[in-house]
Amino acid sequence: MSRISILDHDRCQPKKCNYTCIEYCPGVRMEEDTITINPKTKKPIISEELCSGCGICTNRCPFKAVSIINLPEALEDPIHRYGQNQFELFGLPTIRKGSVVGLLGPNGIGKSTIIRILSGELHPNLGNFNEEVPWEDIFNFFKGNQLQSYFQKLSEGDLKVVHKPQMVDLLPKFVKGNVADLLNSVDERKRLEFVNESLQLEPIMGREIANLSGGELQRVAIAAAVLREADFYYFDEPTSWLDVRQRLYAIKVIRELANEGKSILVIEHDLAALDAISDYVHILYGQPGGYGVVSQMRGVRVGINTYISGYLREENVRFRKQAIEFHVRPPTVKIDTESISSYTALQKSFNGFHLEVDKGEVQHDEILTAFGPNGIGKTTFAKILAGVEKPDDGKIKKKVTISYKPQYLISDYSGTVQEFLYTTTPNFGTNLFKTEIMKPFLLEELLEKKMDELSGGELQRLSVAISLSREADIYLFDEPTAYLDVEQRLRAARAIKRVIESRNAAAIIVDHDIVFIDYISSRAMVFTGEPGVDGHATSPMDLRSAMNKFLSEVGVTFRRDKETKRPRVNKENSYLDREQKEKGEYYYLKS
Repeated sequence: MSRISILDHDRCQPKKCNYTCIEYCPGVRMEEDTITINPKTKKPIISEELCSGCGICTNRCPFKAVSIINLPEALEDPIHRYGQNQFELFGLPTIRKGSVVGLLGPNGIGKSTIIRILSGELHPNLGNFNEEVPWEDIFNFFKGNQLQSYFQKLSEGDLKVVHKPQMVDLLPKFVKGNVADLLNSVDERKRLEFVNESLQLEPIMGREIANLSGGELQRVAIAAAVLREADFYYFDEPTSWLDVRQRLYAIKVIRELANEGKSILVIEHDLAALDAISDYVHILYGQPGGYGVVSQMRGVRVGINTYISGYLREENVRFRKQAIEFHVRPPTVKIDTESISSYTALQKSFNGFHLEVDKGEVQHDEILTAFGPNGIGKTTFAKILAGVEKPDDGKIKKKVTISYKPQYLISDYSGTVQEFLYTTTPNFGTNLFKTEIMKPFLLEELLEKKMDELSGGELQRLSVAISLSREADIYLFDEPTAYLDVEQRLRAARAIKRVIESRNAAAIIVDHDIVFIDYISSRAMVFTGEPGVDGHATSPMDLRSAMNKFLSEVGVTFRRDKETKRPRVNKENSYLDREQKEKGEYYYLKS
């Protein structure tokens, strides 16, 4: 059986363990060079040719930095490998003219690597990381495949590719000036008026790029990509930072490219958005950080349902132990004789914005979600409940302890994650902490990493975990799904549910992912109004009523997938869309 060895350089600490992997390796004891030391980095190098796959180094490593992975027998020829004992990618997606192809899989499985290869930013090495592989070898590798002509044109410069990157918050570092200047300079397709109207960019056209919020930067990045003339368009997480309405606008603009015959590849973790934007889907599986495999292409509905099931029938691969389950109706909430907290009608005004909140209460053992457009007051409401802001009018009737995870994550701590947890989490190291917090958020793999070097997804996992580790009556989470992949979102949802139930507490979650909201909610609040001007929040209500109210404002309908019961967006003016709007059933029809 073929195998690869992976060394996590961030976690490997040879100065602290004195090369435990080398000490216990049977091959080294037999005087073979199974594990040697890199003279430059002083890190171990594991020979995959000599490694027997015994797993002793994996078990003995105190920092869990070594992985010995047995590959499926069918995997022989990699597309790319980053280096000795580093990530390996098998397969590339099919690209179809006039279609949107989605990539679905966990973080660290190779999705961004694929986009970098196809956009020409990364030269594929076919597993030979010691020297640059000539284009002729790449052409022969894909002989008889559509990718042969693709790479031939790419190598000759006859293929124009546009890539909308994942980290839009880095845009101000590379682009100066205002939004209008940027978009006018890239408007090769003469579609600025359409894009401006579709993405509602007019209010920010005169603003400086450096002064834009995350959601505004995302819309500008999408606009800049769509306005350029190209053969292929690649979008890496185009809906992050966007509210539900803005996500639908972004989907419309990207779909317009496909209608014009362009080829599009999209990475997206919001299942409802991926469903609405894609025609086809490739599922990626493997071991994050170790290797990734691109499965065969499937229609979008079948592909997402296959992903939810956790089993690839044609490949005979199970990549998740259990299927993800969605409930047509969320579990009813037990009404306590005494609520955990309550508040009168609230008002808050600042910087030209006015928020009004109807009176309400938060009950024990419930997860309350709050949704609506960006800039409508959701975060302000969360801060009032958390005691960070004081209302101008009204009051919180019952004083409670609150654990608050803010929307924007800042890490200015210079030490490791483990050191940070020691100083901020009293129960760090206990069995309960390991079971409730460490395991579901996979924190063990982060312990030796420096806080200021964490990725957005790693910092998000840590922030949600720390919030849950505190003793509190109410847990407030502002956009806990940002940067997380589908698996991480569902693990976070299950962890939040378990903690809330075990502590007889409550949670309030502000988020835009409809599938996540549907999966986790007990009740919900709807925020309406004009972003940046005024906002109004309803009292908590059952999820279906709240969704109906919210979606009627947005003008979009959802249905339940017959097989998995997951929420799916109806196409505008389709039979179901018209029928549900006539009946006032925007979320899904009653069975």
